[in-house]
Amino acid sequence: MDQQTTTGIEVGEFASAPEKFLGVSISEMVRHWALTTPDAVAFVSPGTRVTWAEYDAAADRVASALAVLPDEHAPVALYLPDTMVFHAALCGAYRAGRIAVGIGSRSGIKELAHLMGRAGCRTLITTGTLRGQDNAGLVDELSTRAGIPDNVVFLDERGGVDVQVADGPGARRKVQVTERRFAATSPQFSISDVSMLNSTSGTTGLPKLVTQTEERWIAFSRVAAAAGRIGRSDVFFGAVPAPFGFGLWTSHFLPALLGAPNVVIERFHVDTMIDLLVSERVTVLNCVSTQFKMLLRSEHGRTADLGALRAMFTGGEAVPYSEALAFEERTGAAVLQFYGSNETGAVSVTTVDDDPDTRLRTCGHVIDNMQVRVFDDAGAEVHGDQRRGQPGVNGPLMCHGYWDDDDANRELYTDDGWMLLGDIVEIDRENRVRVVGRKADIIIRGGKNISAVEVEEFVRAHPAVVLVSVVGVEDELFGEKVCAVVVTEDGSDLPTAELTGWLTANGVTREYIPEHVVTVDQLPMAPGGKVAKGEVKSLAAARVMATA
Repeated sequence: MDQQTTTGIEVGEFASAPEKFLGVSISEMVRHWALTTPDAVAFVSPGTRVTWAEYDAAADRVASALAVLPDEHAPVALYLPDTMVFHAALCGAYRAGRIAVGIGSRSGIKELAHLMGRAGCRTLITTGTLRGQDNAGLVDELSTRAGIPDNVVFLDERGGVDVQVADGPGARRKVQVTERRFAATSPQFSISDVSMLNSTSGTTGLPKLVTQTEERWIAFSRVAAAAGRIGRSDVFFGAVPAPFGFGLWTSHFLPALLGAPNVVIERFHVDTMIDLLVSERVTVLNCVSTQFKMLLRSEHGRTADLGALRAMFTGGEAVPYSEALAFEERTGAAVLQFYGSNETGAVSVTTVDDDPDTRLRTCGHVIDNMQVRVFDDAGAEVHGDQRRGQPGVNGPLMCHGYWDDDDANRELYTDDGWMLLGDIVEIDRENRVRVVGRKADIIIRGGKNISAVEVEEFVRAHPAVVLVSVVGVEDELFGEKVCAVVVTEDGSDLPTAELTGWLTANGVTREYIPEHVVTVDQLPMAPGGKVAKGEVKSLAAARVMATA
């Protein structure tokens, strides 16, 4: 697609004629809509509406800023809010031929320094403030700690640029940028080349960098459009952190391929989300499980008119049946999910045409062009109609591995090249996938494997529990014991004896009843929007030890 002309592509046509989009980048799609529907809305945030023409111009300003910097071939770090500016920066980096390193806005300075250093970034693209933090101070601290960045591009909420370059040790000077029109194609990449790096969500430690191509997320978006029957009339809400896999396809790729508007917010607040769902008549909500559970518990959400919603894609962690059912009953929208990871892409998907049991109790059927094997604890392949173990996958939606990390890649792949996920799953005779838990979420108590995910489902049903994360804590006799870390409705402690009695009365098997309960004000969250299990485990261990 030439940057100054358009093809016969129509708004919403990606859903019905995806063959027209072969080889076309998201940068080119943004330019296409800027030329054909310049005044149509691309992004909505509280108090702000951004048209396709404005989005395209912001991408060119970012590319213009990168063009004046001396590190012309090095990757650039994007540490930005989950609003239009992240997407404009991603397109701008593509147009400038620079690999973009997407870093979640929740990331602390240690993670930021680690990811920038790992990728070899000398330039940071950020905003003046982020999640209430002064980023000028953060840049100075980064420079002191890690000797980076040399160059900083500060963006305002509409993509205006302020560029500073290194001017001696610890000093920078402002540089004038002449804005110019860039080709929407990249001088460096095709859509099948690695043009972006993002991170694992860092739930258990420092993250690794995952290689990303546009081709894999465009293919992913095609599966999503079919699963949700998504088309030209849909309005998206992207509540998921933008730099990660779930955030990429829901906010960067699919809306741009369709020419559809996307509602985004800088910092998640459930009542803000509800207000925008109502005012913008959102039809497709994209959020992690924790976010839609917060909607269900919101007083505002109980009375809001959510009748425009047709579908909600959710996931990122286990989707509880009881709450998915409650969401469908409350809104009339189908609850949909993919099973997969940032590394593998989609492995299975539920669709609006699935029966309720498949849609709400499984992760759907394995996608046709993805192959799945299942391995037991010894690494031997499991066969039969019902397979349980660690999945390994192969297919076109996979990434190219971890960036410059041979040790991590050896853990990611089997010896014969299949990419492993960190979960334990069951695949039934109908080829439906159900996640039992993450390998790290299997608690081994006295030699018995207990799924933290299954325990969480039981505990979550307690009327006082708002959120729960279940982990194993060390025990001298049993090796590990089960600990539930909970957030309650009114903030009061949930005694272990009370939870035990309630679960017992509801027929829960003894091994699934937590032996410790820790009540907290909030669960620690990782940059990708998931519960940070590593932090939960440390918190639980400290609290259990303190009360021993």
